[in-house]
Amino acid sequence: MLSKRIIACLDVRDGQVVKGINFEGLRSAGDPAALSRRYNREGIDEVVILDVTATIEKRKAMARTIHAVAQEIFLPLCVGGGIRDEGHADAAIEAGADKVSLNTAAIARPELLTALARRYGSQAVVVAIDAKREGGGFRIYVRSGQQATERDAVEWAREAADRGAGEILLTSIDRDGTKSGFDCELNAAVSEAVSIPVIASGGAGTFDHFVDVFTTGKADAALAASIFHYAEHAVADLKQHLHERGIPVRMGRWARTSEGASSA
Repeated sequence: MLSKRIIACLDVRDGQVVKGINFEGLRSAGDPAALSRRYNREGIDEVVILDVTATIEKRKAMARTIHAVAQEIFLPLCVGGGIRDEGHADAAIEAGADKVSLNTAAIARPELLTALARRYGSQAVVVAIDAKREGGGFRIYVRSGQQATERDAVEWAREAADRGAGEILLTSIDRDGTKSGFDCELNAAVSEAVSIPVIASGGAGTFDHFVDVFTTGKADAALAASIFHYAEHAVADLKQHLHERGIPVRMGRWARTSEGASSA
């Protein structure tokens, strides 16, 4: 069985990491480069930068922020927010991203997924799906969760995979920032519908929430923000918890530094 990945998400606005609840009430969580440096030491598997207001404000993700983070880590970096065409994707990758994540633009122009997959390979193309429970299903929202669409999350995930996406970043808007646990039903539904990896997002609060989403939720990776940003839980401790419960993760040797962070 492939190792399950633990991913740190940096929601960035105006060059600072922010975090809210249900996509609202954003508050500062620190400097993206400094947080990335810490995560790199602690053994995180990947970092995702999402410019949470880029689509609304009609601007692409800040190249300087991407470059600053890329200088601090030696692991995969995915960037999303405001990537609306091949030029925006080029700028993100040129600045240091290994993958680009598309949400609003992918819904509006699904053919863009195929174009980017041909250009960079499917492994570099991630489709972000923000979904809410509605009417017995999971309705997709775009524009940072502010605009409802007529698309269903499971149906769109299938199409995105067929069009060349290499991964699905699946966020439950209902659970975002609540620390009440991932939406395992949503994640399982999408994971069962596609053959590409699904990254669960929204609701992480305890170690057992990760256990649940990797088992019941059938996710391939799990993403979290606030529980890592505010140093509520150490990445190494989370991985040890998963390992002890038979969930395969990439383990390493970590030792406490003088600053209290974990170091490989």
